[in-house]
Formats: sequence, C-alpha cells, structure tokens
Amino acid sequence: MTDTQVLIIGAGPVGLTLAIDLGQRGIRCMVIERNGAPGRLPKMERCNARTMEIYRRLGIAEQIRDAGYPRDNPMDVFIVTSLAEPPLLHRPYPSVAVMQEQGRACNDGSRPLEPYQLISQYTLEPILKSAAERTPNVTVCFGCELTTFTQDGDFVSASIVDAEGSEDVIRARYLVGCDGGGSTVRKQLGIPLSGQANILRLRQALFRCDDLYERIPMGRGRHYHVVDEQETQIVVQDDCRHFTMHSVVAEDAEMPAKFQSAVGMPIEFETLYVGAWTQHLMLADSYGTGSVFLAGDSAHLVIPTGGLGMNTGVGDAMDLSWKLAGTLAGWGGPNLLASYQRERRQIGARNVAASRFAANGKRIWRATYKSNIRDDTPEGAQTRANLVRVAGVEQRKVNEQSGTELGYRYVDSPLIWPEPGESPDPDAMSYRPTSWPGARLPHVWLNDGSALHDRIGNGYTLLRLGGTSVDTSALEHSMRSLGAPLDVLDIQDEAPREVYGCDLMLLRPDLHVVWRGNHLTADPVRLAAVATGHRMPAEISPTAGQQQTKVVA
Repeated sequence: MTDTQVLIIGAGPVGLTLAIDLGQRGIRCMVIERNGAPGRLPKMERCNARTMEIYRRLGIAEQIRDAGYPRDNPMDVFIVTSLAEPPLLHRPYPSVAVMQEQGRACNDGSRPLEPYQLISQYTLEPILKSAAERTPNVTVCFGCELTTFTQDGDFVSASIVDAEGSEDVIRARYLVGCDGGGSTVRKQLGIPLSGQANILRLRQALFRCDDLYERIPMGRGRHYHVVDEQETQIVVQDDCRHFTMHSVVAEDAEMPAKFQSAVGMPIEFETLYVGAWTQHLMLADSYGTGSVFLAGDSAHLVIPTGGLGMNTGVGDAMDLSWKLAGTLAGWGGPNLLASYQRERRQIGARNVAASRFAANGKRIWRATYKSNIRDDTPEGAQTRANLVRVAGVEQRKVNEQSGTELGYRYVDSPLIWPEPGESPDPDAMSYRPTSWPGARLPHVWLNDGSALHDRIGNGYTLLRLGGTSVDTSALEHSMRSLGAPLDVLDIQDEAPREVYGCDLMLLRPDLHVVWRGNHLTADPVRLAAVATGHRMPAEISPTAGQQQTKVVA
C-alpha cells in the first residue's frame, strides 16, 4: 500500500498542471496515467492568455513558447475555397511578438501579462510531464490504470493496475479525476453529464507536409476554414510542418483526398492519423463527492471552437490546488474545498455557453454556403458576397473572446467578500479590467518595468497601494492567527492605484480578489475567516449554489 496526500487520475494537461502546482506548494501527490507515454494526437492547439499567465507563475511559460508556434508568425484566420485560391475573407491577428510589444506599451489593465500561445497538445504534454517529474513532492506513473476506489472516512483507497497486471492500493487524502470525457472517476461516483450530446460527428486527420506552410499563396496563418458542406477546416500545428483537418466525411479513407482537394495544389504529404470525434456541450451535475473531485473534461465537455476545453480545465486545476494545499496545511476551513464546486461549476456552465456561442457563429456563416460559390456568375458573386458579409460578423465570435478568458469572476462564492452596487457583467465576451471582488487581478506594469503579478507570492497578499497609511495590522493579525500564508505588499506606483481604483486589496493565492476598499471597514476577523473558508459572508445564503456544496456559517 502506497500513501500520498493527493492522487491525480490522468496525466493530460489538467492533471499535470495540478500536480506541478501542488508540488510547488509542498503537497505530496501522485499522477496515474493509463497510457504508456504522452499522446501523439494534436487535440487542443492553444494555451489562452490566462493559461499562459498561470504557466508563467509555474515557471514554464518561456519553455512552452520556445516549443510552440514561432513568436514572429502571424495568427491570421482565412475563409477560403481552397488554400491555392484568393481568400474570401482574411482576418489578420498579430503574432506573439507583436502582442508582447503591444502589451508593453499598454498599462490600463486591459491586456494580459502573457498573450496566448499556439502549441499542439502532443508538444505541450511532454513539457508538462518533464516539469512535473522534476518538481519536488510529485510522482508521475505512466502505464498504470485506476480500476476502482472507495472512500473510507477521511481517506480514499484506489486500486491501480500496471502494464504487467500487478495491482497496488494507493491510499490518499484526496483523489482528483482528470481522466477526460469518459472519466472512470466520474462514472464510479455516479455523476451524470447534462446538456447536448452527439451534436456533430466529424473526422480529424493529422498530416505532415514540410513545405505547405511556406507555399500557401494567400499567406501564412493558423486557421483556414474551407467553404463546403462538410465543415472542413485546416489548422496549422505548432511546427508549421504538421496540419490537422476536420471534416464531415463517411470514412477515414476519404480524408487524404479531402485534404488534397482543400489544399488545391500539388503537394506531397504523409497521413499520420485519422479518427472520428463527436461534438458535445455538457456539464457534470456535480464536481465531486466527499474527498473526490473532478477537473477538466471529466467535468465539462465543450466544442473546441473558441479554445475553451483544456484552458477551462487548467483553471479548474489552479482553483482546486491551493484549496487542497490550504486544507492539508490545516489553515483552510470547511468552506475552502466546498467552494471549488461553487466557483468552478459556474465557470464550466459559462464556458459551455461561450463555446455554444462561438460554434453557433461559425454555423451561421457556414449556412450561407451554396454550391455555386465558385461560379463566375452574378449568382456566384452574390453567394460569395453574402457569405463574406455574414462571416465578417460571425467568425469573430470564434476568435475574439477575451472576456471569457480573462473576465471570469466568481459570483456568490463563500470565499469572496460581497460588495454593494452594480457589479460588472461576468459573461461579457470582451474584457474590461475590474478589481471587483471575485475577479482576476488585472495585469499592470510597475515603474521599474516589472509586472505586479510577478511580485505576488503563492499565498494570500494584502496589496497596499498609492502610499496609503491605513492601519491594516488587525487584518494581518487575523489572517496569520489562522495560520494562513500572507504577504503584505506596498506599491507606491500610480498605475496600479489608477487601474484598481482603491487603496487596499486582499488577494487569494490564485490572484482573484477577495476584498477591496480604501479603509478597513470590513470586520477584519470575519474577513479573514471568509477568505480562508471558516465562515460565510453574511450576505450569502449557505444553501446558495450547486448541490453537494457543504458550507459552514
């Protein structure tokens, strides 16, 4: 029998990210993965801006950028009849290098600290695996499969079988299922998925073609949407030598010919993989039971349009990690882990809706397709003009969701101090920086050129801005008397005070705002108790939120 504090089932990006952060927080954890090695399928293709901010805090952002899509390459999106013909619609999007320059020149909180990065999952997973393996307190075991588990009091006992058939029992304080859409953990908990299943069945193929990227006449980009009746789309992978194509065809064998037709010019290529996949928009009815939690695709399934799948899962991992660490360290109250479902299930529902919004946008412009779209006739010209007009509006829903990525806010969380007044819209598609309690702290540069985010540690942080002289010793004492890690950070620079609009802010370890104000008008003892999960905010009912959320008033 092997013991660990947290047992993680699944070594995809979500499970490995969770392990890295737990290990850095001093928590012993073990990752179990049934496959013998990281996958070789592209799956996800993009770490969004918030995920890259997270990976910066974990110390691996630059390694991911070095391995991903080249920093100087444009992110343009095209709608085409084929790659060899002039595009019907060209949406230019800047490269990582340009976005970084733009971010350096902007200091109003509207830009992320890190722009998004294109990187194939088969490139990202080995990086995360290596990072996890070199992180103290983390054990990574590939070629091992969870068969069953039981909860007994405060512990979980999991039966694990390795590739040779040998069985071991791992006893952990907590178990987290990061094992994908067909999650064994979720099924054993008896938690159903609700929503829309089997929306559309497509095939995905992975091709290698070393010279195609440089030969595309219309120019380099990341997405090429081919106008046809089969939802065909070509996606450039991170090394610009591999390409995935999605299309609605009847048989695997049709995909190479479909790729050749979509490219529209003579090329040599190698077909590396073809397989079917199905679109779903679904959410788990609960994010866990007892000492067992769900994260990533085991808890939510989205359509890849908009890039919200893996990135939502990384958000799950980072929300759960510090709460597990705080509970295991002894300073976290009973509401700390209970808040995981309250906070992340609302984001799961929000992002399922955002994925539906993006997919519907693409579906709307594709519905304008007619078979005469290539015809050199007035009717063909009208078809093309109509498609471009509609796509010019609807395709932006796919590629421009900064509010979804950066503007999410935890509403009615038991760990957030409520603020009176009209709150910002947590579901806006565009991002407007806010320090409203529950929101992610907007990124701001300091006078010395460093980022405020980089000055913030892994525990709670009390930000004191604009040279305030307010006495905060009562709050500091209250937090530390509970054993919670707290840093006090005095920032004299004007920019943070202007962007955040207040003198004082209490931040959580995940950089979400607990409370803000110009004076310590909140009861410091209760504020500390709320922030650490020992008491509920007075304005929130203990019965609010989703099922199986146990809270203590």
